[in-house]
Order: sequence, then structure tokens, then C-alpha cells
Amino acid sequence: MPRGLSELESRTMALVQNRQIQQIRTGDLVRLLRITAQQERKVLSGMARTGLAARVRRGLYLFPKLLPLGGRWSPGEALALTALIQDRAGQYQICGPNAFHRYGWDEQVPNRVYAYNNRISGDRSVGQVELTLIRVADGRLGDTETVTTPEKIDLIYSSRARSLVDAVYDWSRFNSLPRAFGWIRKDLAESRISTVELVDAALNFGNEGTIRRIGYFLMALSEQEKTPAQLIPARLIMRLEKTLRPSSSTIPWIPTVSKRGQVNKRWGLVVNGTIP
Repeated sequence: MPRGLSELESRTMALVQNRQIQQIRTGDLVRLLRITAQQERKVLSGMARTGLAARVRRGLYLFPKLLPLGGRWSPGEALALTALIQDRAGQYQICGPNAFHRYGWDEQVPNRVYAYNNRISGDRSVGQVELTLIRVADGRLGDTETVTTPEKIDLIYSSRARSLVDAVYDWSRFNSLPRAFGWIRKDLAESRISTVELVDAALNFGNEGTIRRIGYFLMALSEQEKTPAQLIPARLIMRLEKTLRPSSSTIPWIPTVSKRGQVNKRWGLVVNGTIP
């Protein structure tokens, strides 16, 4: 059973629900309920502590449209992430494990939300929602899909092609290699993405290591007898290769295993794994 609300908590809940307000900032209750700043601080911190509201940051709180049974509430992932980033006038896109699960590559449901954004770096929590925010330059945001939740909140995800590139680019953060190569092969074979989309995403959002690894993979895949010639045109592989600077150094194709294998000079790789 929910605990009894204090008189000021009851007034606050009545205010936000009658006016359908989900965000309260420092000073709002002082103005709307004609209370002191000290009373406001006390009621907001207390309601966040007991689960009647959720603290986004100091001075910004989220409230439910209706108080749930049991009296405790936490915002959903969409509301928490959107409120946090919009408060900083930033942009974001959900990435990594959340995108991998959304597109059906990984069955494991992430216990936190991963998002590239241009404002905040580090782990945050809003209510019971855990977030890992990865700050990137504005130019690394893009190639997205929008999903509207039942609560009418737009969530921004990295696209399929962009997520595959991120799985190669950000492999150490997402623990996604060599699995990502199998995802790429499957999506290409099932026409869920095109080679053009993958190459464009690699050129726009990858780095040299990403381009080397994806370029070699596409080349090796195109050379297999069972791969239709039109699936991976040679001209697209050349687009990747032309962006590489001449270098005598090599990197492992699969960075999670020992750097032992045949050297592929064209891509500057030590081929230390098999094509999935």
C-alpha cells in the first residue's frame, strides 16, 4: 500500500496531474503553489527519494501523468532519455546493444540504454532507468530511424547500416567483434541492407580501422562462390579502398584475438580469423 502523502505532496501531485505537467523545474512550485524555495526543495527531493517523481538532474524532475498503484513510479526509457538530452538542447541516437537487440542480431535485452549524443558523457540514472551516454562530435550523429512509442514520444535509433558500422567501429565498447561480421553477412543476404548503405555508413561514420576491416570482409565475401556478383559490386569495395592512406603498419582483422595470421597488404590487415 502506498504511504500517505503529505499535504504539500498532495498539492504537488494534484497540480501536475490536473495540468498534465510531466516536468517540474526549480521555481515552478514556488510560483504555482506559492510556497518557499526551501519547501520546494524539500518536497521535490522527498518525492524523488520515495518514487513519486524522478530526478533528471538537480533542479529538474519528472512526474507521472497518473500515480500508479503502489505509489511508486519510474519513467520509461523514452521519457528519461528524451528529457535528459532535451534539457541540454542536444541530439542523440540510441546505439550499441539496444540497436543490436532492436534489429534482431542479439537476443539479450540490455539492462541500460546506450546513446551517442553531443552533450553528455558518462553514466546517468533517471528513476530506475540506467543510461550510458557517449558524447561524440556533431558530425558523428546521423543515419537514424525514428520510432514513436505508445506514449507518443519519438525515439531516435541508429539505422541498421549505421549500427553495423558502429559494431565494427566501437567494438571495444560494445564487445561486438567478430559477431558483427556475421550480422553484416546475414543482413546483406536477406536484403535488409544494401552494400551501398553499408559502404556509405562506413565512409561517413567509420575511421580507417573500420574501413579496413569492412573493406576486407566485403572483398573476401565477394570472392566466395556462393555470393552473387551483384550483391557486392567491385566498385563499392574500391570506394572504401580509395580512402585509405598508404601505410606499412597492420592491424588485426579481429582485434579480440591474437595478431597471428596471413598479412593482407591491400587492406593492411593481419587476417586472424575466418569469414563467418
